[in-house]
Amino acid sequence: MSLKRKQGPLYQQIQKILKDRILHGIYPLGSIIPSEPQLEKEFGVSKMTVRGAVQELAQEGYVQKRSGIGTIVTRNTSYQKLSKGKRFTELLVEEGHKLEKRLLSSEFIANVAGTEEYNRYGPYCQRIERLYILNGQPYIHLMHILTAAALPDGGTQEMGTDIQSLYDSLEENNIVLENFKDRFFVEPASAEVCLLLELPPGTHVLKRLRNSYDGEGQLIEHSIGSYNTALHHYLVSYDA
Repeated sequence: MSLKRKQGPLYQQIQKILKDRILHGIYPLGSIIPSEPQLEKEFGVSKMTVRGAVQELAQEGYVQKRSGIGTIVTRNTSYQKLSKGKRFTELLVEEGHKLEKRLLSSEFIANVAGTEEYNRYGPYCQRIERLYILNGQPYIHLMHILTAAALPDGGTQEMGTDIQSLYDSLEENNIVLENFKDRFFVEPASAEVCLLLELPPGTHVLKRLRNSYDGEGQLIEHSIGSYNTALHHYLVSYDA
């Protein structure tokens, strides 16, 4: 896997990738992550760079080195405030599922003044399309639209396309999501989504529309999710 120096220290990039794999069950709780030589080969970096990444994970409580055994995953959930936005995927991992993310496309868009898109998202926005794979099978198709308020440099630059965690990236830009508004309904999936989710044409799927806001009420993200609930149900948990 290639890393980009302009996206920060290499050890931090590796730490984020490994953390993302832990949170999504690629490295399950209690498992041993790849050895330092394996990680050096995968990322094409030095031993010290890998060691720094693993030390960061250990300091956050995700892994623990054990003599004669290796580096073991000791936690697979996030303590971040933004974790409420990731609760469903974390629940899947806690149940023992393996969840992988595949980036399908990313497009930086300049909106025309006076249009609905300009009024809603700002002068620029970024559209990110992803596919979530549950235990080797396509499960969720997600389209995220990040508003200008979410993007770097005052909304004039796009977020990196090799994002490991969208919510982590927002937090790094000092954006905290405080409010989520979801709308659910069932409708036939588009031909493209059916193809991606490996469903027969016209299959009905659960759709979720989400608007995510910061503490000042600014729209940060609008997302459209299509869920193959025949593969796994979607669980909404209401806390008192």
